Amino acid sequence: MKNIEKKRILVIEDENHIAEGLKLNLALQGYDVMIASDGVSGLNQWKKWQPDLIILDIMLPGIDGFSVLQSIRLEDEQAPILILSAKSASDDKIKGLSYGVDDYLAKPFDLEELLLRVERLLTHASWYRKNGDPDETYTSSLTKTYMFGGNRIDFELSVAYCKCGEICLTEQEVKLLKLFIANKGKPISRSKLLGIGWGYTGSMTTRTVDNFIVRFRKYFEDDPKKPVYFKSLRSVGYIFDHDSN
Repeated sequence: MKNIEKKRILVIEDENHIAEGLKLNLALQGYDVMIASDGVSGLNQWKKWQPDLIILDIMLPGIDGFSVLQSIRLEDEQAPILILSAKSASDDKIKGLSYGVDDYLAKPFDLEELLLRVERLLTHASWYRKNGDPDETYTSSLTKTYMFGGNRIDFELSVAYCKCGEICLTEQEVKLLKLFIANKGKPISRSKLLGIGWGYTGSMTTRTVDNFIVRFRKYFEDDPKKPVYFKSLRSVGYIFDHDSN
């Protein structure tokens, strides 16, 4: 008989009894399950293991679930993600959907309902891989071409066309540019940039973000010393903004 590879599910959940209960019940359904107890290890496991589905809590130590969600979506638009959280307010659901989550289930939850949702998400993901995903609401505007001022970014080719000419962008530059564009007009703290962009916790200090901002200003600003698009906000972080084209 031909062996069928098990679907892999990553559970990012800091409450051990919930995580272990999910692992047991999902394993009984024939899934291969791995647990991560915080946001940083969750991102690391996602990159190494490449699961077929992610069950994600919002209130996590280190990096919160929304930041984990954004970080994953900047690199993978199609991996099915189910938020499982005690935060059931409509604002949190709307935020999760705007960041690209596929489904949202509030705690306490019915196990049978969760298993059905997991099965549905995996079935839809398989269909999309074969036929293409018609719903690209989260990053469709970010994955092709983006223009501001006299600059143009081609995300498919990872190339920027600007006053410096044609710039081949690194993977990390592309990721951060997508993050800034997705949050156009909204301040982003250094800790959030570090969390989403690199998987660092808020307790870490580094000049990495500032160095990337220096690069972006060199690429895209007419006068890097007087930035118009990538601005610093004292004691906050940075903000990317521009007039609509």
